[in-house]
Amino acid sequence: MSWLVFTYSLPSSERSSPRVTIWRRLSRLGAISPRGGVHILPDKEECVESFQWLTKEVQQQKGDCLFMKVEAFEGLTDQELIALFQDKSNKEYSELEAAVTELESMSIKDSDETAQLHIEIEKLRKRHAEISRTDFFDAAGGMRITSRLARLEHKLGAPEQQAEITPVSIEDYQDRIWVTRPRPHVDRLSCAWLIRRFIDEMAKIKYSNKPTNNEVGFDMKEGGTFGHVGNLCTFETMMIAFDLREAGLRTVAEIVHEIDLRDSRYLHPETAGVDSILKGWLLKQYSDEELEAHGIALFDGLHADIVRKERAGKGERKE
Repeated sequence: MSWLVFTYSLPSSERSSPRVTIWRRLSRLGAISPRGGVHILPDKEECVESFQWLTKEVQQQKGDCLFMKVEAFEGLTDQELIALFQDKSNKEYSELEAAVTELESMSIKDSDETAQLHIEIEKLRKRHAEISRTDFFDAAGGMRITSRLARLEHKLGAPEQQAEITPVSIEDYQDRIWVTRPRPHVDRLSCAWLIRRFIDEMAKIKYSNKPTNNEVGFDMKEGGTFGHVGNLCTFETMMIAFDLREAGLRTVAEIVHEIDLRDSRYLHPETAGVDSILKGWLLKQYSDEELEAHGIALFDGLHADIVRKERAGKGERKE
């Protein structure tokens, strides 16, 4: 596989703040440094952008830097590099696991303590999401925390979080042109599937960074009709806005939410597999249209299987 390599030097100065700032930036990006002065990230679109911004920052400090892509390292295999990334993430997750253990041991006496525990769980979810952003190779600690937080919240009977979303009519969104950002991933691909299967099967979907007049933007960085609201991803927002309650959609939404936001809120066995498939498509460099076509097929299959399981589960409970 390909790797991104970044190395830099700053001019000698009595001021240590620029060096500390760059070091902290690299740490937050999730870079590892197996050799002195060499910082590595996997060859992913968001990582390329991160190193490009860091290059500009080093240059602003009158420093020199080198940013390049390599296919292999002498003396380090891909699996050894992946293990280094996973070790880094697991060390960060271990701090969270200690906090989760402490919450699990608490005895709840009244509603005030329950409410406080919900607040503490939400704090851990946010920290988990921060670590997950740079957990490029799905370290084992991340899934353990996801599972434990989900069980803990289920035990508490956590209420559904409400969001203010304006209802819309499906009839008003027929024969429209829908627009979302290029290189669609889980939220945008699932929304394209939702549009074609439950809103307008004849919809035209374009890929652009900005919708024009009369186009319906979804999951855009700026503007757009439908997007994230609170802790809801765009797929969830559209489900609520269009009042879509078909069988299986709620579970699909939870899988999309977890892959997109990685906040450990939902635990489904299908999540890891869907996430892996989507990551593989990005590595294959499919076009936007190819990603959409594959995405429609993927979510068709996922939804059909979820509906089958839900119906089977209802049948079992009736017996």
